[in-house]
Amino acid sequence: MSISTLSPLPLLLAQAPDDYAKPVSSLSPKYFELLEQNSHIIYPALAILTLVLIAAGILQAWRTQDLDGLQKNEFKRAIVNELRRNISGMPGDLLAKSVGLDRLKTNRLLEQMQNEGLVVSHTNSQRLTVWRVRGAAPEAAARRY
Repeated sequence: MSISTLSPLPLLLAQAPDDYAKPVSSLSPKYFELLEQNSHIIYPALAILTLVLIAAGILQAWRTQDLDGLQKNEFKRAIVNELRRNISGMPGDLLAKSVGLDRLKTNRLLEQMQNEGLVVSHTNSQRLTVWRVRGAAPEAAARRY
């Protein structure tokens, strides 16, 4: 093979026949043209819509997880009453079942009540956190002496 036989090949590929028609493909529908012509409007609008939906979802989840003040006080009262019935203390799971509140919300309320000084907690040998009313049973420090 010589170089002279390969030289006409690039010339033939570069020349297109006059009766050449572009094939119909799946990329030629009108909606692709609409997207290409209005992409400066459509894509920012989609981005803003997505951000609004995400923000609405976050706000909705935030509102549904928190209890209002009256409900919170009622559940706190029910927890204190239940802990007074069981002076030795109760685990958070049993408290949640007896009060009728979700376990995570009950634990959140118990932690708030502990910060307020209403209840105390300790972890037993089975790694179970037991909650009890403050002052209902002798404190652990008082028992040592």
